[in-house]
Amino acid sequence: MTIRQLNLRRARTFLFVPANRPERIGKALATGADVIIVDLEDAVAPAEKPAARLALLDWLDANPQERVTVRINAADTEWHEEDLQTCRHPGIAGVMLPKADSAVQVEHVHDASGKPVLCIVETALGIDTLAHVAEAQGCVRLAFGKLDLAVELDLVPDESDPEELVFLPWRAMLVLASQRAGLPAPIDGVFTAIGDEQGLARYARRARQHGFSGQLLIHPSQVTTAAAAFTPSAVDIAWARSVTRLAEAAGGGVVVLDGRMVDAPVMARAQRILDLATEFGL
Repeated sequence: MTIRQLNLRRARTFLFVPANRPERIGKALATGADVIIVDLEDAVAPAEKPAARLALLDWLDANPQERVTVRINAADTEWHEEDLQTCRHPGIAGVMLPKADSAVQVEHVHDASGKPVLCIVETALGIDTLAHVAEAQGCVRLAFGKLDLAVELDLVPDESDPEELVFLPWRAMLVLASQRAGLPAPIDGVFTAIGDEQGLARYARRARQHGFSGQLLIHPSQVTTAAAAFTPSAVDIAWARSVTRLAEAAGGGVVVLDGRMVDAPVMARAQRILDLATEFGL
């Protein structure tokens, strides 16, 4: 029996499953999502959290070949420390920390659980301390928690702003902090319109164009569409190969492809696409 491995640094799709519905974990794994996040936080009512932890542990013991990530409760809650002890289970590959506001929080989660940490930035304080969170020991990636941040900053995204320009400054800050800390590109927040496949495709494609490399998902039907946005397409790969061939023939000098100048930054982008294609087996 093969143990399922997770690459949290390169994953594109992160699908949430409520911890109090363990029968859904197997179904979520079958969707092909790169990472399944079993949620002990928002998806579980306060009175149900102890039972949800036990249900998760029972499921992991019954499925020793699988690996999941767990979103724990925030550092300022009464459930935080018990969640961390639960996350020491070998079936848990990583911990998602909500309301990541300081390096101290991140490092404590990493030390107490023994696992890499995905940090959700979703508060004004988290934005203010972003560089410290990104550089904290144990942090492997940042994720954008847009819904909580919108409440705290009194942002009002609605149908009149389909491009979500209201979030653009904060998304850009996560991209920049990730690059400076040597982290992979961050994970974008959820798309809440379940069933709107075209809207999801636009949303995920824009996230990729703005420097993100993955997305948080709330429904199995979103996995395939979101994954496609963060995966080099056949057209992308063909373009990158053409650029690389021309660059090699020119000895690295400036060339022209389809009427457009191709210089060092364009060549670097082409190589990045080819590297991703290789990593994804394309």
